[in-house]
Amino acid sequence: MPEITSNIEFAHKVQEEGHHHAASSDRWARRAGVAESVVLSIVAVATAWSGYQAAKWDALSSKQYTLASLANDAAQEKATLAGQDRLYDIVTFNGWVAARTAGNNKLVAIYEHRFRTEYSVAFQAWQSLDPFHNPSAPPGPVFMPEYQNANGEEARKLAEEARSYFAQGVSNREIGDSYVKVTVFLATVLFLTALSQRFELLGSRVAVIVVAFLLLMMSTYWIVILPRA
Repeated sequence: MPEITSNIEFAHKVQEEGHHHAASSDRWARRAGVAESVVLSIVAVATAWSGYQAAKWDALSSKQYTLASLANDAAQEKATLAGQDRLYDIVTFNGWVAARTAGNNKLVAIYEHRFRTEYSVAFQAWQSLDPFHNPSAPPGPVFMPEYQNANGEEARKLAEEARSYFAQGVSNREIGDSYVKVTVFLATVLFLTALSQRFELLGSRVAVIVVAFLLLMMSTYWIVILPRA
C-alpha cells in the first residue's frame, strides 16, 4: 500500500508539472503571436509609407530631369543667337575697317550706325585706345572687356541652371532608390514573420521573429533619417 500511494503521488506530480510546462509553453506561444502581429502591423504601415515616398521622389526626379532638358534646349537656342550676334559684329566690323581704309566716310558712318548697341560700347572703348597707331591695342572690339553679348550670358546662365536641375534630379532619384531598398528590407521582414508561423518549435519561431524585428528596426531607422518629399 505505501508503494501504491507513492506511485500515485508521483503520477500526480508528473501530471502537475506537465500542465505547468504546457501552460508556460502556451503563454510563450501567445507572446510570440502577439509579437508577430505587432511586426506585421508596423511592416504594413512602413511599407505603404516607403512606397509612397519612393513614388514621390521618383516623380520629383522626373520633374527635375524635364526642367533640365528644357533649360538645356533654351541654353542651346541662346548660344546659337549669341554666335549669330558675334558673327554679325565681326562682319560689320570688317566692313567698317574696309570702308575706313578706302576713305569712304559715308559708308563708315553707315556701318557705325548699324552696330549693335552692346557692340557700340566696346567699339567706342576700342577706338579710345587709338588702335591704328597703338600696337598694344586689342585687334578688335570683340576682344575688349567692355564687349558684352546678352544672349551669350543668358546661354551660360541657362546651361548652369540645366546642370543644377540635372544634379537635383540625380539626387532625388538616389533618395527614391533608398526608399525602394527599404521596401525590399520590409518585404524580407514580412517573409520572415510569415515563415516563423510555420515553425512548431517555439525556440525556432522566436529566433526568426527576433531577426525579423531587428531588420524592421533597421528599416524604421532608415525611414526616419531619409528626407521626406
